Amino acid sequence: MTSMNTNLYLFIENLVFFLLATSFLVVVGWAWRNSKPFSLPQPLPGWFKIWFGTVQILGVIVPLVVILVWGMWLRDTRILTVFIPYFVMLGLQILSEILTLRQFHTVVWVMVPYLYLPYRFWQLYQGWKFLHFETDLAWVRNLLLVEIVLWIVNYILDVAQLPRLLRWEVKEDSDISIH
Repeated sequence: MTSMNTNLYLFIENLVFFLLATSFLVVVGWAWRNSKPFSLPQPLPGWFKIWFGTVQILGVIVPLVVILVWGMWLRDTRILTVFIPYFVMLGLQILSEILTLRQFHTVVWVMVPYLYLPYRFWQLYQGWKFLHFETDLAWVRNLLLVEIVLWIVNYILDVAQLPRLLRWEVKEDSDISIH
């Protein structure tokens, strides 16, 4: 597949995902339009700042340095093919989160990462496969594996936070004892 065909394919794939995800969020937002306004539970857990910083460094800054240095300055189009769609979809996820949480104050915000993160796994895996035969970019393939692990762990932490985000009641004194 030529570079132009690959880029067109990725553009169409990302556009279709974005349209489907946004349509889903709009429909669910409309269905839940009468729910109470949503806000993040405060205070945030102590570990959150550490994890958020880790995601910012490994998930944003490191790939941004790669795209700026190797993709733009050294003009390696393979890097651009892998990381531009990654950043576009990451930006659209952040925009969706901002709109649903801060603009519309809807619980639909909780769903945004559950739609975008599995797609990000797919994007990173596609990038890894795209660079499979590029021996000079083995380090980028390793970075993509680190990114996949990072975002999977982030997904697991998101799922683990559901009870807190949705303010499910937790029984303080449990009658169940573990022996």
